[in-house]
Amino acid sequence: MAFRRSPSSGLLESRTNCSSFTRVATALSESSSIHSDGLLHLVRDFSGLGLEPMPFSVLEPTSHTEEPWMEEAQSLLDPNNMQVSPSEDKIPVVGSPESLGNSKEGLFFSDGQRKVDYVLVFHHRRHGSIRASTSATHEQLSVVSNGNFPSSVGTDGAERSGRRVPGGPPVSVGEVLMELGAGGESRESMDPLDHEMRQIRLEFEATLMEAGLEIERDKEAKPHGPSFTRLHAPWPVLCREAEFLKIKVPTKTSYELKVESGFSTSMSTLWRKLNYPFQPKLPQPDQGRTKLLSHCFSRDKLHLYNITSRDTFFDNSTRGRIVYEILRRTVCVRTCQTIGISSLIAKGVYEAAFPLHDGDFRIVGDHEERNDRQVLHEEWARYSAFYKYQPIDLVRKYFGEKIGLYFAWLGVYTQLLIPASIVGIIVFGYGVATLDTNIPSLEMCDERLNFTMCPLCDGACDYWRLSTACGTARASHLFDNPATVFFAIFMSLWAVLFLEHWKRRQISLSFSWDLTGMEDDEEQPRPKYENIVLQKQQRKQRKKKKKNEPEKQEDGTVTGKDRWRQKLLSAMSADKSCVVEKLTWKDRLPGYCINVSSILFMFGLTFSAVFGVIIYRITVSALMAMSSDAEVKSNMRVTVTATAVMINLVVILVLDEIYGAVAVWLTDLEIPKTETNYEERLILKAFLLKFMNAYAPIFYVAFFKGRFSGRPGSYVYVFNDYRMEECAPGGCLIELCLQLSIIMLGKQLIQNNIFEIGIPKLKKLARTLKNKGNKVEEKLEERAPRQWTLDYALAPFEGLTPEYMEMIIQFGFVSLFVASFPLAPLFALLNNVIEIRLDAKKFVTELRRPVAARAKDIGVWYNILSGMGKFSVIINAFVISFTSDFIPRLVYQYIYSPTGTMHGFIDHTLSFFNVSNFKPGSFPDSTEHGDVSVCRYKDYREPPWSPDAYQFSKQYWCVLAARLAFVILFQNLVMFLSLVVAWVIPDVPKTIVEQLKREKKLLVDLFLQEEKEKFQLIQSLFTKDGANLQSCSATLQSVQGPALLGRYSTLPPINSQSESYPRARCRAASFSQFSRKTSIKENDNSVHTAV
Repeated sequence: MAFRRSPSSGLLESRTNCSSFTRVATALSESSSIHSDGLLHLVRDFSGLGLEPMPFSVLEPTSHTEEPWMEEAQSLLDPNNMQVSPSEDKIPVVGSPESLGNSKEGLFFSDGQRKVDYVLVFHHRRHGSIRASTSATHEQLSVVSNGNFPSSVGTDGAERSGRRVPGGPPVSVGEVLMELGAGGESRESMDPLDHEMRQIRLEFEATLMEAGLEIERDKEAKPHGPSFTRLHAPWPVLCREAEFLKIKVPTKTSYELKVESGFSTSMSTLWRKLNYPFQPKLPQPDQGRTKLLSHCFSRDKLHLYNITSRDTFFDNSTRGRIVYEILRRTVCVRTCQTIGISSLIAKGVYEAAFPLHDGDFRIVGDHEERNDRQVLHEEWARYSAFYKYQPIDLVRKYFGEKIGLYFAWLGVYTQLLIPASIVGIIVFGYGVATLDTNIPSLEMCDERLNFTMCPLCDGACDYWRLSTACGTARASHLFDNPATVFFAIFMSLWAVLFLEHWKRRQISLSFSWDLTGMEDDEEQPRPKYENIVLQKQQRKQRKKKKKNEPEKQEDGTVTGKDRWRQKLLSAMSADKSCVVEKLTWKDRLPGYCINVSSILFMFGLTFSAVFGVIIYRITVSALMAMSSDAEVKSNMRVTVTATAVMINLVVILVLDEIYGAVAVWLTDLEIPKTETNYEERLILKAFLLKFMNAYAPIFYVAFFKGRFSGRPGSYVYVFNDYRMEECAPGGCLIELCLQLSIIMLGKQLIQNNIFEIGIPKLKKLARTLKNKGNKVEEKLEERAPRQWTLDYALAPFEGLTPEYMEMIIQFGFVSLFVASFPLAPLFALLNNVIEIRLDAKKFVTELRRPVAARAKDIGVWYNILSGMGKFSVIINAFVISFTSDFIPRLVYQYIYSPTGTMHGFIDHTLSFFNVSNFKPGSFPDSTEHGDVSVCRYKDYREPPWSPDAYQFSKQYWCVLAARLAFVILFQNLVMFLSLVVAWVIPDVPKTIVEQLKREKKLLVDLFLQEEKEKFQLIQSLFTKDGANLQSCSATLQSVQGPALLGRYSTLPPINSQSESYPRARCRAASFSQFSRKTSIKENDNSVHTAV
């Protein structure tokens, strides 16, 4: 397929093969209509006045010169002269890869000057051998001109020359001729679907040209495989869209930041020196204490901006974003009623659309001349750079604000894990240091204390000694000690401090990245939403058409009354068709019902998985208890707990993948209108499902295990055969610690690292094997692959939701149950150090470059973090109160201990049971402990000789009251301290507030100075014209007498009695005529203002 277009006239020429032409009209996109209509009317107005418009030399491309309109129109309309020079070819067709050899590493068009800002990819296929058609049929696409071709000139030229397109109607003004079909291929030889997709692509790309973009594509010579369409945004388009998008750009004016004095200056200097080895080596260092003023781009204020080069004024990420905005709102009306490139990709018209990377990430030549991608790979995306700070500003410049904020948030989170890890290590060290002095664990390990415990199962289990659980008790003390309470309070405050610190960091980044005052961009509807709305509209139209059909009589005739009624209803429906259709809650009601029922089903599935693991634990415990091997019996608890946790981990990993796909499916059923709404709903559903999946086993061990197992003689049974499991003699906290550590480390090792590394490698291998046949043909044709081919082979960017979700779940492990595992922050820190470099390597080397999306915050993720921080206070309070033995120890030491120490605590927590009260079948079949009349079990119940035998004792109610009181006290204390921390730390740093005020004042002064210069310039022009008028009047007065001034003249009156003479017209000047000529000069001298 070949497209050829003149740079100024907006006409496309087809090649000189014999075909017939078909005319298709397309509609203008939003941007092209704004740009072209205004310029066309302006040209017509000036042509009517006999004046020529002022040339906008700053907004015109310097590398392309335009021919006069008359000569160009005649040459384009001449059927015998259908060739266009390469410099005028707006959509060149690149023949061979060798012609691209000198195009600066494949980042430019074939001319080596115009950058490739965006790439569209589609697959074309040939069905069998296609012979060249000898029929004289061509297909022609008519596109409205973008305003560069005047109507009067075009019409006159066409009529004057008397030329027409062969075999077709006369060429109308402002139309673009475009060839459909390559190499004389007839439409009948193409597949209907391929032909439809081709027509849509033609219309879409023609509309892009109307918006001002320049297009280049390869020949369709390959029988199959991808075809690349390259887009370039010239300087006028960049200026127009930057003004439309309100992109902030630096001005010439700069100011010096306030320099601190005194002790803070010396400390900051010392800190910078200490941090210097950890700073990345960037080719463009920080500007120091100088900052350039920024202002929203405006074409009327080009003289204010520091435009040293139009090719580099807008960086590559901004250029890609501008082109994406044009692609996003470009309309296809004739061939398909869709808006934007996303809809076309969803329809299969295009396979992919992406901006290019800045070249290869490997450094081949000079190490000093590195592009941004190579700098990021060397200083950020390597594991050897784990000790360095992240180059956040460069990440933001290359990938955009949204991805920059993610890595900034991840860096802040990882940095604040360092003090949490240090405190956790200290708490764990305290447990190790006091292990040999802990009285409860010593009493449990003392074999002289004859505590005969009741059997752990019915029939097969024998009585056992409490001293056999010595190892479990000693291990429990490592995590269940008085320092754990302090650590829980510390981590609750740490979560608040982390959120407050991130808010300040986010405000600082917004200020340095010029995001303050940023407005949310208006979003276009999603493709699926548009399709469903269109289907709804078509259904309504069919119903109305069927309803408005007149009733025919028996003879088949229609009465005049029915005919009049039909015309009236059709006119009313035509007026109502202009109303934009939208979806209501009734349209979404089925999706909402399916969402609620599916989420409840997924909750039931998660609980069923947890219950299945419980049954496994109970069954395996009973089987191991019946074993005759003493070693198997002694390791029964550890074996059952470890294997059950591993099963839980596998189930969690499998259900995580299932729940991720289910969340996408449920969100599609809700039919959200915009991408932001879709992303928020998807995040909430995925988080809810994955949160329940990850933490359901941990919640069971922490708050439910052993609470409903009953007592000897009255146990709770599952399926009438299996007893509910109980906690270990040392408590359930050690099992909670084991469960949390294995699930956390397993998810980080398997899901977060192996999956992130292994799955992309497997996908890349599959794509390589799939395209192996194509590569053999490509090697024969190409010597060096172009950048768009290399980027197309990379994996597409699918958003930041998986990255955020991974860290949010980890944040829950660190904050929610940290009282049971103080080493959780340390393992999270080690994982995140690797995670940052792993994600960086993935973004730089394995993913296509995403569109630079703007974002002023991390969105709904901050609300999730804040909610989890508050929820962690309650969870830690209940873990300390009900899961650990901290409260029973305090109650015993200060209320029931005769000596005020912990001696006798184990005996105090064990109740008595008369073995004669066992139910039939639950008594041990055989025993090695002789005649046992009374056994012990862990609970606060009355002894069998009490009148209220086996009822809860007073100690139970006292401990329960203390536990509830501790929950209330802990929660209120931590909440109060959190409010104090949030109040003491302001959200916006004081320096940022002062700098915002200074920038506002400097911008006001700058605009006032500009207006003053305008006024002085215009005043000088009027003064000069007045002096010329006076000299002219004096000359005329000497010849004809003095002239009378007009009624509204602004010139000084001239005393004269002669006849009147027409007053000379004063010439008005626009300041932009002078400013635009001077703005393109070198802007080396920037104004520095000390504030």
